[in-house]
Amino acid sequence: MRIGVAFLGPETQNMTRSSLIAGAQAAEGAGFDGLWFFDALGRGHIHPDPLIALTLAASATQKIEVGTCIMQVPLRRPVELAHRVLTAHHLTEGRMAFGVGAGSTKLDFDFSGLDFSTRMQDLSDGLEIMQKVWNDEPVNGHTIFPWDSAKGGPPILIGSWAGKTWIPRAAQEFDGWIASGAKSTYGKLQEGIVRYRELGGKRAIVTNIQVDLSAPTQELTGDTPFNLRCDPETAKERFATIKDLGYDDAIFVLPNHDANGMEALLKVTGQ
Repeated sequence: MRIGVAFLGPETQNMTRSSLIAGAQAAEGAGFDGLWFFDALGRGHIHPDPLIALTLAASATQKIEVGTCIMQVPLRRPVELAHRVLTAHHLTEGRMAFGVGAGSTKLDFDFSGLDFSTRMQDLSDGLEIMQKVWNDEPVNGHTIFPWDSAKGGPPILIGSWAGKTWIPRAAQEFDGWIASGAKSTYGKLQEGIVRYRELGGKRAIVTNIQVDLSAPTQELTGDTPFNLRCDPETAKERFATIKDLGYDDAIFVLPNHDANGMEALLKVTGQ
């Protein structure tokens, strides 16, 4: 199972170039498989632009995968976003994974002056346009002439928490599916991956798993989002349940990105 770390949480408020590079290098040095960046605009605090952040992280590391989990496609114009993603894909030299979604927070759309109610169709339409741009197909009578190394674009992973429409599409049309530990109980994660595998889905990721190995241990109920906010031994047991479900990747949100915290998490996962 691949283990990733999400750059999400209080540290992003005080992020500097040096701190982002240090965190990325610490994650790669500790043995993590991926660095993942969140996308938010109207939440009352700032997050880095995920495409800029992952490109910087890739420039300071050697092999580790970099990705978005998730990029809200409906908040952007598809051709412009396609160009930015293609540039990031080219500069990260094939290490980028493009996790996308419709968005689930109306505040982001209100801030952007966009219609929250049309986001599902906007995601579908936007992805179709972007794939045409990446494959050098005409859009509005023009083409972008992609770099040869980036033509076709990065792998597309569909973020979907409920998944009535998008889990089937992730399985049948795209490169993977991203579930959310912050939005889903263990039961929902179990139900989702069973559906995804039955439909022929390949790569399955669970992201935004909150970690605090010093927090008081509380039982996971049918209403509790899946998390590792518990003692290390309980965290090992919880992680094993996700691994046993057959997810290919687990992406964690740490209180901070220092080496000690990363190494403690890797001990829990057995890496």
